[in-house]
Amino acid sequence: MKTYIEVTDTFGGEANYSWVKRYDFETEEKDSNLKIIRHALKVSGYTGCRTKKQDYGDTIRLDFIGMCSVMFITFGESYD
Repeated sequence: MKTYIEVTDTFGGEANYSWVKRYDFETEEKDSNLKIIRHALKVSGYTGCRTKKQDYGDTIRLDFIGMCSVMFITFGESYD
């Protein structure tokens, strides 16, 4: 399953998209959300950053604590 990552800035706590970085990687159906989050942080270069998680089922939102940035992890959608 393809997993997509978007990292962008925030304004007032909401995604602003004045800049955005996109990444993708393959995951297995059996992978836990924790494993996927750790891999997403590694792929995007944010390993070690503290986050607050919100799980919407098909999307995971990670708000970076102390940074005006947010990460969205989405499963199976294509941005092409």
